[in-house]
Amino acid sequence: MRVAKGSVRGGLLLGLAVVVALAATGVWNPFPGLWEWVDRSEPISEPDVVWQQRVGGTPRSVTIAGDAVVVEQRTRVEARSLATGAQLWERKADWAAVAGGDRDPVVAVGKLLVKGYELLDPTTGATRRRDDDAVAVWTYRNLLLDARCTEATDCTLSAWDPRGTAPLWTAFLPGVHSGLLADNPGLRGTRRLTATRIDDGVAGAEAAPPLLGFPVDGRVHVVDTATGRVLQNVEPSRDERLSVVGGRLLRIAARSQDGTCYFAISARDSATGQEAWQRAGINLRTADSAGCVQREDPQGARNVLIGVAPDGREAVIDGYDGRLLWVGEPGTKLIAVDDRFAVFRAADKRSVIARELGTEKVLWTRQASGKAGAALTPYAAVVADEKPSRLAALDPRTGRELAALRTSANALAVGSQGMIIGEGREIGYVRFGGRSGSSPTRPPGDGGNPGPGGPGPGGPNNGDCGPKGELCPDPDGGKDG
Repeated sequence: MRVAKGSVRGGLLLGLAVVVALAATGVWNPFPGLWEWVDRSEPISEPDVVWQQRVGGTPRSVTIAGDAVVVEQRTRVEARSLATGAQLWERKADWAAVAGGDRDPVVAVGKLLVKGYELLDPTTGATRRRDDDAVAVWTYRNLLLDARCTEATDCTLSAWDPRGTAPLWTAFLPGVHSGLLADNPGLRGTRRLTATRIDDGVAGAEAAPPLLGFPVDGRVHVVDTATGRVLQNVEPSRDERLSVVGGRLLRIAARSQDGTCYFAISARDSATGQEAWQRAGINLRTADSAGCVQREDPQGARNVLIGVAPDGREAVIDGYDGRLLWVGEPGTKLIAVDDRFAVFRAADKRSVIARELGTEKVLWTRQASGKAGAALTPYAAVVADEKPSRLAALDPRTGRELAALRTSANALAVGSQGMIIGEGREIGYVRFGGRSGSSPTRPPGDGGNPGPGGPGPGGPNNGDCGPKGELCPDPDGGKDG
């Protein structure tokens, strides 16, 4: 039996007309599901993520903020549900940064070359506080700082509780240089070790350190973050670089002689200016090869510094008292560090090893290639490897796997229960498995640095008391050892 082509075409057109009519009246609409099927992306990891979404543009930063994921893009910021990946809100903005801890996060947003910022609720996008005058904002887990200037040489620095409505303190600064604009402009501290396929901001906001160094017109103004007092105003000599680390002002000298650079470090007490400790011969990687000119901050994290001894071995130094917390064996390479742990590649380039700082204790060893990179966060140590491409999140104290992925995606953000990975415009959420009970890696008080805590900026157990708690007063009037 032959069917005329016209009748087939007519039947298809009639069927399409019925579908369109049903969709228009809301009875049945197959098009969203069909488009979702056509537009569906390949999974970015194996095993698959909990959810995977395509965001509006390539992310500049991704941060887990409570129950939301904040995605900063070139001209806008959006938030998505941590549970489902569904978009919660979107705003036009040139920059965004998250302040606060797991229970009290806020999102600061603003426009380049425009004064002021807004603080948004990360779940609803509602404005919690608005400022029309600030030229720079710094975000921490327990503090938000902003700077405003009535004139070029008349600026005020203010500290806020992340969700507060009145400043905790204000301080005078004689100007800010042109680099102090938008969110988290550079201060005189340390620069982090970096790793391929692990975002520099994977750990999120950290607790405010006890002291901050603000560069103004060639000088460094040292500000106490608990009180707002400007403790020192120092101009470096010609061969010096100043850096504020671990509650100390470091004067790092680099002198050219005999075709090489000779280094010396002098750490000064912030209140008296007297020398607290000194070391010579440790290269903090602040200088380039052209006449030993120091153009970079020393490498490190929080209260520790990374240096290279004259024999080429790497070392981790306590910024507060100058102790050597870790010294590598010949051929080892440090790839991640914080106040608690050091992660380094073994000399045979077949494994990465984690060690607790200040002890000889090896915490764990994991097989990895000579190109493996790592990062330490409050909740997990992230290890990225190549050939084949892998991402793993590990308990930093035991090495237990929290997640192990076959993926070429990047690690973008780590939270208490999982991490965000991404490739291009695709982001996805990986939930940690096998975590039970309380985690030893959770920051104390939900606002301070991991490890020993105590009173500090923002209140008890909500700041940074240094590696040994030495930067916080003893409630019994004693002195920490």
